[in-house]
Amino acid sequence: MDLTSLAVFVAVAEHGGFSAAAQQLHLTQPAVSKRIAQLEEELGTRLLDRLGRQVLPTEAGTLLLERARGLLAEAADTRRAIAALGEGIGGTLRI
Repeated sequence: MDLTSLAVFVAVAEHGGFSAAAQQLHLTQPAVSKRIAQLEEELGTRLLDRLGRQVLPTEAGTLLLERARGLLAEAADTRRAIAALGEGIGGTLRI
């Protein structure tokens, strides 16, 4: 399970479909489908119910969605903190 796959999963769940998620992520729809299939295979469970063109998270998908959002937010925060260190922002201020 990698952050890119989690980001794709979150996009599909939030947009309610593979095509809309693909468009938002600047990926092809088959690439998005493949990422979701790999994630489902890796976790050994279906994460999304496909109801025609609508996609809804399963119970496992709902659990993953909540945690994936947290992991992605933490990763983004970590990137910002590391970037700030590189820019000389941060450290201890003593007066």
